[in-house]
Amino acid sequence: MEYLREIWFVIYAVIVIGVMVRIIMDNREPSKTMAWVLVLWFLPLLGIILYFFFGQDTRKERLVSQRSLDQLTKRSMLEFAEQKDLRLPESHRPLMQLFKNQSMALPFKDNAVEIYTNGYEFFPALLQAIGQATNHIHLDFYLFCDDPLGRLVADALIDKARQGVEVRVIYDDVACWQVSNDFYERMRNEGIEVHAFMPVKFPAFTSKMNYRNHRKLCVVDGRVGFVGGMNIALRYVKGTKGMAWRDTHLKVEGGAVYGIQRAFLVDWYFTDRTLITDRKYYPPLNPAINNNCLAQLVTSSPVTPWPDIMQGYVRILLEAKRYVYMESPYFLPTEPILFAMRTAALAGVDVRLLIPRKSDSKVLDWSTLSYVMETLQAGVKVYLYQAGFNHSKLLVCDDSVSTVGSTNVDFRSFEHNFESNIFFYDEGMALRLKNIFMEDLAQSRPIEEMKRVKNRPFSKRLGESLLRLLSPLL
Repeated sequence: MEYLREIWFVIYAVIVIGVMVRIIMDNREPSKTMAWVLVLWFLPLLGIILYFFFGQDTRKERLVSQRSLDQLTKRSMLEFAEQKDLRLPESHRPLMQLFKNQSMALPFKDNAVEIYTNGYEFFPALLQAIGQATNHIHLDFYLFCDDPLGRLVADALIDKARQGVEVRVIYDDVACWQVSNDFYERMRNEGIEVHAFMPVKFPAFTSKMNYRNHRKLCVVDGRVGFVGGMNIALRYVKGTKGMAWRDTHLKVEGGAVYGIQRAFLVDWYFTDRTLITDRKYYPPLNPAINNNCLAQLVTSSPVTPWPDIMQGYVRILLEAKRYVYMESPYFLPTEPILFAMRTAALAGVDVRLLIPRKSDSKVLDWSTLSYVMETLQAGVKVYLYQAGFNHSKLLVCDDSVSTVGSTNVDFRSFEHNFESNIFFYDEGMALRLKNIFMEDLAQSRPIEEMKRVKNRPFSKRLGESLLRLLSPLL
């Protein structure tokens, strides 16, 4: 028996060392490499299982022929998009060029935007747009729940499918594990095309479990688009655990809908292997919208060479002259983001970060504090939102550039998830989002005023520091 135990120990040691070598050879960020080495070393067997499910790096893999697919969709979209007198502001050309080169995101002018800051505003607008559809409806949501609200949206989609409208739905497989498949089968049986994004079926896609589609997109008839941070779930109306959910979502009409449509169709190809490029999905733009409001729909994913949205955030922070205001439900920043925030604050830029006083995860709350304290030392002003769980993801800078989307300021959003943000290069949009930030700020308190932060015991601070070591994996 002792002999078998020794053989097992040798086999396990060889496996662990082999996995460690593979992690080192991936040439990831040193912090992420060290985090996985610690997990493998201090969590025997469990560490191997965690790595198998969550640790394998797919950034260099081609789960989809992304480059050729982007070229095809870009070409088809350019054939239909006519933008006369397109004027790009010189101050933001490098940022727009960055996104164009990275993810082939094109800037579009003439956009009309409505901003929703809660489910009571967003879902009636979504249902109204669905009800007015005559040609097609495309939904791409991280979470599509089987709750009263989800069933209401499903009923609306079924009604349109019965009228002959094309309806396509993408939901994230892992996020919706608790949703009965009968909920989606009911839609399929009514003629709606429904696909789970990257379904996890043991063992074929187990290593892909860590890479999820976190996007929240909708396009109706190629003329109306929705993008932001809200999922289709009752929590945005009712709240959970006594907490109201505050989020930001946008309704867009105009050129930028082309970008939202393209993002959906790329994901559709990813899930269905059908490349859709028909002109009807890119109808002529509404000539009544003529305001030169510039917007870019930017996507990022673990299968592209670089983290597009994170690079955009870094560039905005480092080029800011007066202020950068940010909201995020979670704050586990990558080193480039942390460096950019500290650098901007030390240069005299008014950098403000608004996070929830209490999120939906205690582990993430504890992990956040060590990063928060580091930003405070550099002069970043951090505020805790008091009126519920602020799930909003927005950034506004210098009254000129702003963004709203699905991207949190954390490792998972910047490096692991499929995300989408819409960036605006327009003073009017920047001021509108700045006002929303200020309204949220009025319901927040500076973190320095919170006694629980000031008087944290040593054991709590030690726990925060230990969790920080694992933050690249959370």
